[in-house]
Amino acid sequence: MTVLEFYEELDRRIPRSLSCEWDRDGLMCCPDADRQVKKVMIALDATKDVIARAASGGFDVILTHHPVFFNGLHEVVCTDPVAKRAVDAVRAGISIMCFHTRLDALEGGVNDRLAAALGLFDTTPFGREGPVPMGRIGTLPRELTLEAFAEHVKEKLHAPAVYVTNTDLYVRRVAVLGGEGKDEIGAAVEEGADTFVSGRFGYHAMTDLAYGDINLIEAGHFWTEQPVCYALADFAKEILPGVTAEIVNSNIINVI
Repeated sequence: MTVLEFYEELDRRIPRSLSCEWDRDGLMCCPDADRQVKKVMIALDATKDVIARAASGGFDVILTHHPVFFNGLHEVVCTDPVAKRAVDAVRAGISIMCFHTRLDALEGGVNDRLAAALGLFDTTPFGREGPVPMGRIGTLPRELTLEAFAEHVKEKLHAPAVYVTNTDLYVRRVAVLGGEGKDEIGAAVEEGADTFVSGRFGYHAMTDLAYGDINLIEAGHFWTEQPVCYALADFAKEILPGVTAEIVNSNIINVI
């Protein structure tokens, strides 16, 4: 299967109709549409290190959640770090395919994988952003204290740390939204969540809602979305049985 055929099949399974209007993703770098796809690297981001690793390993495609040129590519000069990634990928003959908000909203995508990682059941969509709700809300098998659940989140997502605001509510009904969750706090409260897990809410949102209507757990943008890489790997293996599909950790932000 060629690069273009592979992208078209992914595009069918992760349709652009689910994307927010402002989003930009898809087949973002394609030096050779007719190249046969034998090795696919999967990462949350196509960082400089991910591209270098793909080039040295002879990979044909990098498959990511975050767009590699989200703010556009206005000039191709190697002094610009974003443009340099494009140059490095093209030199290596590597195509980069990105699936952003449509993968957030997709059934089985970012937020279903996040809910599953945290052990939620009977999950349903919630939220206001996009053509369909992106977030998920579900129930824990048993009620937990906030401290115990925060430790559970940290362990299951392999996060180095989590930030928590405490309402003195016990945790049972949990909303999740990978990445940035501030704009959906109100929707989570309306859906009856006692706790909301996201990558980032921001200082002011967490401070204003401390001891309010809902527990907030900020677990890191990367760590709440990394589980979707397994979904992307599954798609690659379903489309191309026998393909090499390698998941790599693209995080470059460390907690010291």
